[in-house]
Amino acid sequence: MIRKAVFSDLDAVVNIYDEIHRAEEDGVISVGWIRGVYPVRATAEAAFKRGDLFVLETDGVILASGVINKIQVDAYARARWEHEADDDHVCVLHALTVSPSAGRRGLGKQFVSFYEAYARENDCFELRIDTNERNLVARKMYKKLGYKEIAVVPTVFNGIPDVNLVLLEKYLGSEQIP
Repeated sequence: MIRKAVFSDLDAVVNIYDEIHRAEEDGVISVGWIRGVYPVRATAEAAFKRGDLFVLETDGVILASGVINKIQVDAYARARWEHEADDDHVCVLHALTVSPSAGRRGLGKQFVSFYEAYARENDCFELRIDTNERNLVARKMYKKLGYKEIAVVPTVFNGIPDVNLVLLEKYLGSEQIP
């Protein structure tokens, strides 16, 4: 089940961040995040306060999280998007996390499917996602799900220097956007 997070979910979301940081520090995965910089507890708390933090729960355990909103990071302005849309019709998925202990179960794909349905329900037909160039697993998944890499933009991302941010888009095409 994927749902909006409640306050009591914050610890579980932060634990997933910590699991990912640990796996990256151990060389098991490469996401491009830095412990103590991004993501941190304040990342989850800010999303919760805005009401755009979502969690994937299975048998009472939070196994994934993500932020879904219309906030486009500054680097997006430097991209040449294939489908221009006003901000009201753009939906963005940020900080999709899946617990490394629950990997390879299709939870990331399930979350993206939820994101797409949520976007449609909120009259958003242009979907945008970003990820670190180093995150090859996410890039492969997004490609399989029909997202196109539009640009790779050098930036400082959430306090992390020297990030090559991959910008992806998917146009749902169910409505013409001026």
